Amino acid sequence: MAIRWSSHCAARVGVAPWGGALSIHYGKSALDLLGSASWPEREDLSIELLKLLGAAQAGGSTIAECRVTASRIDPSDDHSWYREWKSIADVNRERGNAALREGHVLTAKSNWLRAVNYYRTAAFPFDRDDSHCRGAIDSMRQCARDYLQCCDPRGEVLLIPWPGGYPLEAYFLPAAETARPSPAIICMGEPGERKEEFLHKVARYASERGIALLAVDLLGAGTDTQFDQIVGRSDLETTVGHIMDYLVEREDVDSSRIAILADGCGSSFVARGIAFDDRFAAAVCDGGIWDLHERAFLAGRRAPFDAELSRPDLELGRVPRNIKCPVLITAGECGWLKAERVRGLYRQFEAGGRDVTLKIFTVSETAAMQAHLDNPTLANEYIFDWIASRLATDRY
Repeated sequence: MAIRWSSHCAARVGVAPWGGALSIHYGKSALDLLGSASWPEREDLSIELLKLLGAAQAGGSTIAECRVTASRIDPSDDHSWYREWKSIADVNRERGNAALREGHVLTAKSNWLRAVNYYRTAAFPFDRDDSHCRGAIDSMRQCARDYLQCCDPRGEVLLIPWPGGYPLEAYFLPAAETARPSPAIICMGEPGERKEEFLHKVARYASERGIALLAVDLLGAGTDTQFDQIVGRSDLETTVGHIMDYLVEREDVDSSRIAILADGCGSSFVARGIAFDDRFAAAVCDGGIWDLHERAFLAGRRAPFDAELSRPDLELGRVPRNIKCPVLITAGECGWLKAERVRGLYRQFEAGGRDVTLKIFTVSETAAMQAHLDNPTLANEYIFDWIASRLATDRY
């Protein structure tokens, strides 16, 4: 089935993988820039394709492969989606394996990175316990491990204990070998987001700046996990402290220079985690903006919502009030929360004396969509320059 290349502005309201509503807005600029495919009847698949196209800049796909694969998909058939993305993933995986046999390690790594992303995409429409999802995720995880084995320095697969017998699986990529411990960054997605994405999304930016990377998610150490039970825990944010407990004990990490980057639609979960842990040197997350937003929304039931945001006496909530480290908040002009409302919430941080930096990417400069899907490269350059400056690395 042929796909229509469109520049329509899109909006999606759905349910997050861990429950609760998601409202995500996608701007016209992204579709203009990337020439994104549009299946009006399957906006969820259109957004996933757009995500893949954006990943091409960081090595998570190629635009040509995405377009050819998408042209073969019947959007009314999830099995068609699965079959085509798994097929191109298999091709990249085998190409990577062949390159390694011939001693071409860089080519092998590039192909495995793309395979990781294509397998993840193939699994997207299916529940975690579906056989299609399990098969694709198993292949994705193997490609990620092959990639880590060929990194220099070599990456590690870790299990980080968390109370309840549910270890968190993480990937650790050391900084280039130096005579002294290196700064590090923890990259953690919202519940349901997979750590494998960080291998193409941010690993290069950390490595180039001499920063070790710890990528972690809440999905456990296999495809059949207790995720549904774990994600409902009231102390979900305590995972952040347990991850930090592990990292500060590593001899190759400078415990005084550890940052955290939250990835996903909200990042309130990570903001809550750092609010009562003063060991972080810097954080890129919403900084408690969900907390302020919810308080302003509730107050707005009695008065106009936008007026509540501009009230000088609207006090900081518990989460932002307790964050001690510098915080960077990035947002897109076409994101889930209107830019003027983000600025209004940011003013509350300023009034409270918080060390907070706000960067809103406009439509004209791109990276303006939710999660900066239209130009993740631009966003990551800004984010990692900010992180490097706060961690006082040698290269930024």
